[in-house]
Order: sequence, then structure tokens, then C-alpha cells
Amino acid sequence: MPPQGAPALTDANREALVNFVEKEFDRADRAVKPDPGRVTARRLNRVEYAATVRDLLGVDFSATSEFPADDASYGFDNISEVLTVSPTLMQKYLSAGEQIAARAIGADPLPKPGLFNKRGKVKRLGEGIEVNDEVLYDAEYDIRVLITGHRGSEGKPVTLQISVDGKPLKTVPVESAITLVNKQGGATQRVYESHRMFLPQGRHTYKAEFLNDEIGRKLQGQARFNPSQNIYPETFEIAGPFPSTELPPVRKKILTCDPASGVACVTRILSPLTRRAYRRPATFSEVNKLVAVHQRALKAGYTPGQSLQFAIAAMLVSPQFLFRIERSPLPGTYARISDLELATRMSYFLWSSMPDDELLTAAEKGMLRQPTVFDAQLRRMLLSPKAIALAENFASQWLETRSLDAVKPDPAKFPAYTTDLREAMRSETQLFFDHMLRENRPISDFIDARYTFLNEPLAKHYGIDSVKGPEFRRVDLATDQRGGILTHASVLTVSSYPSRTSVVLRGKYLLENIFGAPPPAAPPEVPALDEAEVGTAKSLRQQMEQHRTNPVCASCHARMDVLGFGLENYDAIGRWRTMDGKFPVDSSGTFPNGKSFATPAEMKKLLTANLPEFASCLTEKMLTYALGRGVERFDRAAVRDIVRQMAAKEYRLQPMIAGIVRSLPFQARRGEAGPVPPTKIDNNRVNKETARK
Repeated sequence: MPPQGAPALTDANREALVNFVEKEFDRADRAVKPDPGRVTARRLNRVEYAATVRDLLGVDFSATSEFPADDASYGFDNISEVLTVSPTLMQKYLSAGEQIAARAIGADPLPKPGLFNKRGKVKRLGEGIEVNDEVLYDAEYDIRVLITGHRGSEGKPVTLQISVDGKPLKTVPVESAITLVNKQGGATQRVYESHRMFLPQGRHTYKAEFLNDEIGRKLQGQARFNPSQNIYPETFEIAGPFPSTELPPVRKKILTCDPASGVACVTRILSPLTRRAYRRPATFSEVNKLVAVHQRALKAGYTPGQSLQFAIAAMLVSPQFLFRIERSPLPGTYARISDLELATRMSYFLWSSMPDDELLTAAEKGMLRQPTVFDAQLRRMLLSPKAIALAENFASQWLETRSLDAVKPDPAKFPAYTTDLREAMRSETQLFFDHMLRENRPISDFIDARYTFLNEPLAKHYGIDSVKGPEFRRVDLATDQRGGILTHASVLTVSSYPSRTSVVLRGKYLLENIFGAPPPAAPPEVPALDEAEVGTAKSLRQQMEQHRTNPVCASCHARMDVLGFGLENYDAIGRWRTMDGKFPVDSSGTFPNGKSFATPAEMKKLLTANLPEFASCLTEKMLTYALGRGVERFDRAAVRDIVRQMAAKEYRLQPMIAGIVRSLPFQARRGEAGPVPPTKIDNNRVNKETARK
């Protein structure tokens, strides 16, 4: 507005018109009968299953590799209506339940211990060595470090530190190089340092380094690993598995008594486990059925511990565990969900996992909805380490950075794109979102922040030389070339083609994920760009301007291209550039409201001036994720209320989350047959989004 050639509205007239339209929409929304919507019984998706097993039994189970990919809809993989259960998946649940229960209880016999040398998997670091490898059983293992080399008469004692999964386990002094030299003075000797510890099944990272290797620092590079000049850790040896001399803490929490002592003990073990697994107090009948499984296994000749594993496996395939089941109100009515159901909604929204004991106890006592209790629990949950799940699961799907694994930039054009760089890109965006959540930052930071989170490889990718080392840390940005998620390499990479940038993909990305106004699908007869001419015979802008001369394309591209061109200073893997091939990059543009920009920084400033639109989009995205269903017309009043609450608190992130968990759609549900027909699933969209993930 206005039509081309007509005089523009004054700012006052435009504001009056917008206010009038908003009030009319608001009045229409209020006239709609309150309806919280209805969510069908929700199966736990792969991420939720793994997190629930971890918190329930202390077992790290790789559901993403063991189970087929979850279908997705509305941009997320936790939408109830597409989380079906196939016979294949049910069979995998049965197998996984037995495997998880065996790991949790550890009653099956271990194989004969062996010794495994990891020489071929050693990665040399500046101060030592690192090995990433897996163990096959939950058991104790000897972690042995082989030390080799000598330093002649200049040798001084050094301190060796052994770490597993980033946690230092042992720090010991190592003999000076003089004592390591044999009587002939030339050959190297080998000594071991060993540490026995419990390791859960799965991959682990072992690291050995000298903390005061002065000679090694002088030699530097590969020279520090010269056995004739220096002493250094050479390799790891892992011996095991050995039976645990002491129960691991999580197993000790489960086995509060000896299952061999009888049925009373088995009941005492299963009752609290079932309460937590079913996210509510288990009935006597439910617990008794699991005890009966234990008794049948015992009669079949299994040990008491193995019989308990069968009972736990049965619990893990129960619909009460696999599905989030809520009571349905009478047809045509709606009602508040119970405190226990609310606790489950909150925990899977914020943690992607089951309620912990504190939240579950508050719900059992009927206290969760008391304002002081509710506020305290919400604050505690947002500050919990488990709230990283919002960054890992919500943000990665909202921003599509989960798709990074599927992106394959052309190695000939982008040799700098490596697995390590890809993971650094992912980490930046995840850490940024987590910081936004915990520090309750305004959502304007998503568009234009003066800081980000970098390690040395990603900083070099951005042309920043002040960051050293592999650890991520907050970095204040000195230029306006970076700032906000739109300039994150992760976002710029997933919104590009493998061989080049795309103003269409990036413009569409912003319309969908920032403005909540996705364009329609392109008509099938539209010709593709001539890839051979991009950056050589014509600039990308020239080709796109020619493309827009087609009236069929012009209406949508007018909205998309201006946004995409605003990010053209970033190449297909997010590096800053001023040239595209042999043509200078032109990132200027003019929005439909007549406001112009010349650089990405100027475009971001214009976008931050439109926070209500972004707040509405982000609220709808997060509400969809929180509810497990698409946002409908009857949800618009709730969305508008949440945005108003945000506006009153500087558009900060935590008030949006608080508004969602307090909203009618989150706190209530409609009966089976309500005034609104069930949501129709767009199978084409489901299949497309599932394939993309």
C-alpha cells in the first residue's frame, strides 16, 4: 500500500489505519467462543524418548540412530497427529526396552575382559593426545596412558593429566626424562599411568596431556612428539569390561533394596519408577502387572536382577510411558487439564523430558497452579541445565539449523567447510539462543546483537583474529558486519544452495521464520536461473531483476528478493564478501513501505523497528512447538495477548514463554467433538518437511 503511482500515506494516517485494523481483528477474535483446541495422545518423539530414558534410568540411549526419523509438520517433529506408531517402530521399542533395562540394572553377565590399544585412533593435540572411541558395556574399565620418549640431560619432571569426556580424573607427576633413558642412553622406555572407572556404554573422549611440558612447547608442532628429544603420551589402552565394585549413583538410586529378597522389594523398586515413567502416581494394578512380569521371568529361570530387567522393559513399552495421555472433557466442552498433565506439558515444552521429582510432587499435591508455586517452578525450570533442550530442539527447528547435517557445500568452491566448522556453526546458534533464554534478553537481539559466541576456527571464518583456542566464549563484536542470527554462518548456510547464495531461499527464510508470512509455492512453469552465468556473464542481481519481469513471479519476488539481497554480502557458507565472482556485491534494497537500506546492518535496523510482527511470528512458532499442534484461528486471541505481555516487558524472551504456559491453549483442552473440526494435515507439507529433516 498504496498502489503504484498513488500518493503515499502519511505516517499518522498509516498508524491510524494499522490501529483500526488491529482493533477490528482483536474484536473479531474476542467474538470467537473460547476454544483451547485439542491435542491427540502424543507419542514421545526420538529426542523426548532419549531424554526421558536418561532422566528416568540414567541410560544414554541413542534414539536418533536406533529409531526411524519422526515425521514433521508445521516445521516441528513433535506434532501429535503425525507421530504415529508403525509395526517396525513397535518392534524397535521392544528391543530398546530390553537393552535399556539391561543397562540400567546390569544383571547380565559381562564378557571376558580384554585389552584394546587405541594407537590408530590417536589425535595429537598441542599438549598431548586425544582418542574418541566407544565401549560396548556399562562396566568398569582401566584407562591406561602409554608414555614414551626421553629428553636427555635437560629433562625435568612433568605433570600428566588424564581426562575422560572433558572431566579431569587423575593428575600425576611423571619421572624426569633422565630416569627414563636406559643404560645405553639411546632407546626409549615406556611406562603406564592407569585409572579405573565406570563408563556407560557408548562413545567417550579420552585425553592425556602434560600440564608443564616446557621442552615440548619449545619444539612445537609435530616436533614435540619426537621420542629422541621429548617425553610425551603416545597412546591409550582400554582394559575391560570389569564388574563394578560399587553401584553407579543412578543404579544405586533405583536399587533401593536387593531384588533377591522377594516380592516386597521388587514392588518397592517398581512403584517409584512407574510413578516417574508414567508422569503420575501409578495404580496398584499397574505396578502389580509389572511385578507379575518379574515373577514369571523368575520362574523361567532368570536371576532376580534379570527378572527385574524384564519388568522395567515392560514398563518402557507401556502406552502410559510412550504416549502423553490426557483426560478428555465432555464432547463440545473444554476444561482445564489436571496439575499432573500441566506439569508434563511444561516439562516436555522446556526440557523435552519428563517432570522431575520437585515438579511432579507439586502437581500431585494440587499446588502447581498456585501463583507463587507456579512462578517458582517456571523460573527454576528456565534456569535448569535441562532448558538447553529449547535451544537444541525448538531453536534448531525454528531456525532450520538442524538441517546442517544435510547441507553439502561444493568442496571445490568451499574447501574451508569442514565437519569441525559445521559443528562450530551449530554451536554458535545454540549457545546464542541459550544465552537469550537464561539472560532474558529482548528478542531484538535475534535480529541485531552486538555480541555472539565463537571459538577460534569460527572466529577466523568470520575474519576475527582476537579469539584463540577451541573453547566457545561470548565475544563482543567490533563491526556491524555480524550481529544476530541472520548473520550466523549456520543460518546463512542452510539458506543457500551448495554452489552459491540464493536471494530467494534467504528471502523466503526470513518471511517464514521472522515475519510469519511464507510466500506461496512457485508455479511449476517458472524457468530456473542459468547457473553458468551467475557471477560471470551477469551478476545475480541482474539475473533476478530479469526473472522478476515475469508478472507471475513479480508479486512474490518483490517481497522475498529485497530481504535476500540484504544478505548478499555473505557467501554460501557465511563468509563476508564484497565481490560475487567478478561483480561487486550490491546489498541495497527498498521495502514496500518505502524505507531503504544499503548494507546488511542498515537492513537489520529497519527489521528491529518492526518487533511486533516478529514477536507474533516467534510466539506462533513456539506455541506450535509447546502444544504439539498447529496454531488455529481460535488461538489468535491468545497469541495477541502474549505479544502484548511481551511489549509491556521490552519484548523479552522469558515473558513470551511465561505467556505461553499461562495461556488458555496450554492450560486447557477441548473434548473429542468440539465446535472446531479437527485440524487437517497437509500430507505434502509433512512429507516435504520430513524429507528435509
